Amino acid sequence: MRQDMMTAPELKSAGEGDVAEAFDDFMHAFDEFKQANDERLAQIESRFGVDGVTNDKVERISLALDEQKRVLDALQHKQARPPLGGGEPITPSEHKSAFENYVRRGDERRLQALDAKSMSIGSGPDGGYLVPPETEAAIGARLRDISPIRSIASVRQVSGSVLKKPFSIGGPAVGWVGETDARPETAASTLKELQFPTMELYAMPAATAALLEDAVVDIDQWIASEVEAAFAEQEGTAFVVGDGDAKPRGFLDYDQVAEASWAWEKIGYVATGADGAWPAADPSDKLIDTIYALKAGYRQNANWVMNRTTQAAIRKFKDDDGNYIWQPPAAAGQRAMLMGFPLVEAEDMPDIGTDVTAIAFGDFRRGYLVVDRTGVSVLRDPYSAKPYVLFYTIKRVGGGMQDFDAIKLLKFGTA
Repeated sequence: MRQDMMTAPELKSAGEGDVAEAFDDFMHAFDEFKQANDERLAQIESRFGVDGVTNDKVERISLALDEQKRVLDALQHKQARPPLGGGEPITPSEHKSAFENYVRRGDERRLQALDAKSMSIGSGPDGGYLVPPETEAAIGARLRDISPIRSIASVRQVSGSVLKKPFSIGGPAVGWVGETDARPETAASTLKELQFPTMELYAMPAATAALLEDAVVDIDQWIASEVEAAFAEQEGTAFVVGDGDAKPRGFLDYDQVAEASWAWEKIGYVATGADGAWPAADPSDKLIDTIYALKAGYRQNANWVMNRTTQAAIRKFKDDDGNYIWQPPAAAGQRAMLMGFPLVEAEDMPDIGTDVTAIAFGDFRRGYLVVDRTGVSVLRDPYSAKPYVLFYTIKRVGGGMQDFDAIKLLKFGTA
C-alpha cells in the first residue's frame, strides 16, 4: 500500500489537472480497498478467522478513501468558486457600484439614494444594505453546490417571512367518464396547509484595510466566498436535525413510525432487527427493504443520505454475486452509487447506534422544501474589532417536510 494513502493528502490549487489527479488517487484507493476487503472476507469464510493485521489494513484504507473523497470534493468546490480578481473587466450595475462604495469606504449615500428611488423599506444604516442581485445569486449557487440537503431538495424563493403551501394528502380529485357522459362530482380532496417560516442566518467575515483598498479584489465575490461555508454548515445541520425553533425544521425531527403504521405528518422507517447494528446475516437486504418501502413514483429520483462513517460500513457489503453494492463516482463531480441510487454524504446524519435512524432514502425534491427569502443584507462595522472591518451578513432561510411519503428511514433497532 502506498504511504501517501495513509495520511491526509495535501490540498493543491484547483486546476483541472489537480482534480483529475485527485480522482485517479481516489479510484486507486478504492481498488486497494476492494483487494484488502476481499482478503478479509476470505479469512472470515476460512476456519482460521480474520487476521487482525488484515482487518486493520481494511480500516486504514477505508479512512484513506474517505480522505481522498474529501480532497476531491474540496478541489471541485474550489474550482467552482469564481476568482476574486483578474477576470475580464465588466461594467458594474448601479447597485453593485454603490454597494462596493459602501463596503470599501463606508459611503452610504449612493445606496440610500437607490433605496429612495426604489421605495425600499427592507434596508437601512441600522439593518445593513441588500447585496446586489448578482452577489445574492453567487451565494445561492455556491450554497447549492456545498450544502448536501439543499442540493437535492426543492428550493423556493419568497418575498415574505412565511410561505404557506396547501398540500393534497390524498392526491388530486379525478374520475373517469365517457365522452358524452355526465360529469359526476369527485370526492373532495383532503388539503393540509403547511407553513414554512424563514429564520435569520448570519455570518460575520472580517477584512483588513489593505484588502478593502485593493481595487483588483472583487469585494462582492470576497463576501460570497467568506460566508458560503458558514451558511452551508449551519443550514446543513438545520435541514437534517433542526428543531424549528429559530431555525428550519430538519426531516429527522419529525415523528418517526414503523412503515406499517405510517401516517401523514410522520416519516416511516424500516428496522434492521438488530440493536444498534446491522443484522448478522445478509445486512444489505435491509437496504433493499428500505428501497421498496418507497412507492415507485418516488424511487426514480431517490437518493441515499448518510454520513461517512455509515458509508464506510456499507462500502464492505457485497451482493449474492460477489459484487460490491457501493460503487465509486463514474467521474469527478459525480456521486457515488449505492444499489443504483446516488449517495449524498451529509455529516449531520447520526452515526449508527441503538434505535438511531442513520440512513435516509427518498425523493428529497418532493419530500423536503427549502425556502429562501430574497435579499441578503450586509452591515458594515468598522468599530467592534479594530483595526479589522466586520461585515454582518444576514440571509433568511426556512425549511421542512412537504411530502411525508417521499422519504423513508433505516432504523438500527429491533422494532
